[in-house]
Amino acid sequence: MNDFERKLETYADIAVSVGVNIQKGQTLVINASISASDFVRKVCRSAYKQGAHYVYVHWIDEELTRIEYELMSEEALQNIQPWLVRGFEKMADNGAAFLYIISPHSNNVSGIDPKRLDLAEHAASQAFQSFNNRLMSMKVSWTVMAVATKKWAKLIFPNVDSEQAIHQLWEAIFQATKINEANPKLAWNNHIATLTEKAAWLNTLHFRYLHFTTPQSNLTIELPENHVWANALATNLNGNTFISNLPTEEVYTTPLKNGVNGIIKGTKPFYYDGQLIRDFSLTFKEGEIVSFSAKEGYEVLERILNTDEGAKYIGEVAIVPHHSSISTSNLLYYHPLFDENASCHIAIGHAYTTGLKDGQFIQPEQYDEQGINSSFIHFDLMIGSEHLQINGECMDGTLVPVIKKGNWVTDFDE
Repeated sequence: MNDFERKLETYADIAVSVGVNIQKGQTLVINASISASDFVRKVCRSAYKQGAHYVYVHWIDEELTRIEYELMSEEALQNIQPWLVRGFEKMADNGAAFLYIISPHSNNVSGIDPKRLDLAEHAASQAFQSFNNRLMSMKVSWTVMAVATKKWAKLIFPNVDSEQAIHQLWEAIFQATKINEANPKLAWNNHIATLTEKAAWLNTLHFRYLHFTTPQSNLTIELPENHVWANALATNLNGNTFISNLPTEEVYTTPLKNGVNGIIKGTKPFYYDGQLIRDFSLTFKEGEIVSFSAKEGYEVLERILNTDEGAKYIGEVAIVPHHSSISTSNLLYYHPLFDENASCHIAIGHAYTTGLKDGQFIQPEQYDEQGINSSFIHFDLMIGSEHLQINGECMDGTLVPVIKKGNWVTDFDE
């Protein structure tokens, strides 16, 4: 076995043992592109070796999806099969773990009428809303990870040929997910322990507000009294831990829906439906985005913000140091799974209830009562840089520096 194949197998093992943390007798549900079939087989083999009872693979064919976007009737585009939704809900009820192996930028929707894309995406969001709430409240185990694709690699490394680009991207993925470490599982344990220490420190401070300032931004985010800081390590309803994102560098919490005021400037582009949103800014008043701008992709950003009422509010605020390992790679990945782990960020749309005390038990109909946002979308927007200052304001008005020049004011050892 060559070195690359060994790393791929280690990556598959980490996804199963550290990501979803498969339990003996548990079902694993994999969502993946057919282009990732070789890697999916490695994951399946690892899952069975680690005690999985059954592995179900839900395949995605991007070329077939494009045909459907082009030729299906609008009625059919919005007809999400109830048996498919019930199947995922039933597997979640039975304690399955869910692994999303994404293949960024393998979708080809160039030239498709945005209205048709919105119809299909909105219908899917509505149909799977109950299932997605299970994921976002961490009731079941789930993990998102990525495999390299040629189109994605060429986007990141445009000045080399395709083979070299995909090689460089795989190496970047291995580095970001600790596969290059001598003992990747131990490295992950140590890393999560550091993130947990950061969250614990923030939880001792009981902030009421967070103040974000840069030369171009001045934003205040109010936090609920019962907010808690968390990281990608979560515990499902059966008491089993899992890590929702591979990689991860963030600690996050849930803001008050109506408690955001000021202006924030985006620091990294945002990629959506094959189009780039670049150099954007958002202005908030009482939680709502009341105006926005973008040098590129204004119409795309407008589409996203008009998805539903909650799309103009935020559901997450996350802190990531500017010197995180992904940030110091100086790569722009054009995908939030990686870019959000290089930068502090906010997420427009649906709130993670895990940012609240006993959040797993909060029902969707209680979101208004809790003062948090509900939406069909959840998109991370990067706002961090070496210029960012974050001060937390305690209940008594005391200001505590949290981030200075983009990095933690308190040392945490990796």
